[in-house]
Amino acid sequence: MSPLCECCGEHINKLNQQVSVMRKEIKNLRQMLDNAVRANRKHMISIQSAVSKIEPDKPQPAAAAAASPQAALEQGNIQTVPIGYISSCFSVKNGTPRQPTICGPSRAELRIKQSVFNNPEHALVGLEQYSHVWIIFLFHKNGHLSYKAKVKPPRLNGQRVGVYSTRSPHRPNVLGLTLAKLDKIVGDTIHLSDIDMIAGTPVLDIKPYIPDYDSPHTRVGMDSEPYESNTDQLKATVSLNETTDMLNLDYDSETDAQSNLEDEGTGDDFGSQRSEDSSSVCAQFVLPKDLHNVLDEVKGYVSQRDQIDCESKQVSDSPKTKPPESTVDRPCYGEETYSTIAGWIREPPVASMEVRFTPHAERDLAEFLPAHLSGPPESDRPRFKFLSSPDDAAAAIRGVLSADPRSVYRRSRCKDRLFFFTLDTADITCWFGQGFAEVLQVRPVERQIASM
Repeated sequence: MSPLCECCGEHINKLNQQVSVMRKEIKNLRQMLDNAVRANRKHMISIQSAVSKIEPDKPQPAAAAAASPQAALEQGNIQTVPIGYISSCFSVKNGTPRQPTICGPSRAELRIKQSVFNNPEHALVGLEQYSHVWIIFLFHKNGHLSYKAKVKPPRLNGQRVGVYSTRSPHRPNVLGLTLAKLDKIVGDTIHLSDIDMIAGTPVLDIKPYIPDYDSPHTRVGMDSEPYESNTDQLKATVSLNETTDMLNLDYDSETDAQSNLEDEGTGDDFGSQRSEDSSSVCAQFVLPKDLHNVLDEVKGYVSQRDQIDCESKQVSDSPKTKPPESTVDRPCYGEETYSTIAGWIREPPVASMEVRFTPHAERDLAEFLPAHLSGPPESDRPRFKFLSSPDDAAAAIRGVLSADPRSVYRRSRCKDRLFFFTLDTADITCWFGQGFAEVLQVRPVERQIASM
C-alpha cells in the first residue's frame, strides 16, 4: 500500500474533527430529547389532573379541593409567582458577573408587580432602614433544564466538584441568591447596586440583610458581649455597694453621739432623706483630710481585689456563670470554627486579569452621557441608562474583565481571543492576552436592544 500524501493526511484530520463534532452534537441532541420527554411527561400529568378535576362523572368534594393547596405546601410542591422582574445594566448572559462583589458600579431596578399587592409600595415600608437585601430569583436563561451532580466552575479551570459546593446556575431547582446593596426606594421600585443579575430576571422574594443573624463574624461578637456586659455591671455594682457601705459606716460612727439629740418625730424623715440623697448627707458631715485619703486608698484596694477575684472566678467557674440556655440547642460559633470556605475561593487556579484601555476605547467611552443628566437631551451622543458617568462605566468594565468572564472552553481551547459583552447601553469589544484583557472598542448598542 502506497504511503499517504500530505493532502490526504489533512483531509483525514479534517474528517476526524468533523466526526468528533458530530458525536458531540448527537450527544447534545440525545440530552435535549431526554429533556423533552421528561417535560412532555410532566405536561401530560398536569393535563390529566386538570381534566380529572373538571370531569362531571368524578366530582370532587369541596373540602378536598380546598385542602389540596395546603397538602401540596406540606409536601413542598408549590407554584412560584414572581413579585417583579429585574431591570439591569446587563442585558445578556455574556459578561454578566458571576458574583455581586465583582462589579461594584453595576446597577439594577426592581419594581414590585401590582398583581401581587394592591399597594406594592406598602410592602416596602421599613425596608429603607437596611443597607443590603437578599434577592431570591430564578436562573431563567439556563437554556436547558438538565443538571449534573458534578460541575466545572470557571474559577477551577476545568476541575469537577459537587454542584452543591458551588453556586452554579445549573441545579435541580434553578434558584439563585444574591446580596445586593440597597441604594434607595422610590414608590414601588427598589434601586440596587452590586448585582449579578441580567435584565428580565424573575424575582421571587426579598429579605433584609441583618448581620446579627446572617454573619458568623457578628454572631461571635454577640455571644461574647452579654457576658462581658454582665461582668462589667457586676463589677460596677460591687464597687458601688462597697463605697456606699463605707460611707454609711463613716456616717454612723460620727452621728451616734448626735442621734439622741434629734427629735423622735423627725427620725423617719431623716432616714428617708439619707436613703434618697446620699450626697447631701455626705455634705453635712465633713471628714478630716487625712481620713479622706485613707478611705480613697481603701476604696482602690477593695475595687482592685474584687476585680481580680471576679476575673479568677469567671475563669474557674465559667460553666456555672453562663446561663444553661446558651449551650443547649444552639450551635457553637468559636473563633476557629465559625466560618470556613473552600480554599479555591480565595486562591483560585485562575489568576486575576490586568485590564487595559486603548486610546480609541477611552475616547469612545468619553462620548457617553451619564444617566439621569439634567438639561436638554442630546440625540447625537449615546447615554447610559443606569451608570452615572464614564468613569463609573470604566470601573464596571474593569471589574467584569478582571474576573475573566470567559468559560473554561473559551479560555483553554478556543483560539479566538476576542470577547464581546454588553454593559448598560454600550457594546464592549476586547481581547485577552497572557494575564491581561484590553478593551478595543466601546460602541452604543442597537436601539431595539437598548429599549428592552
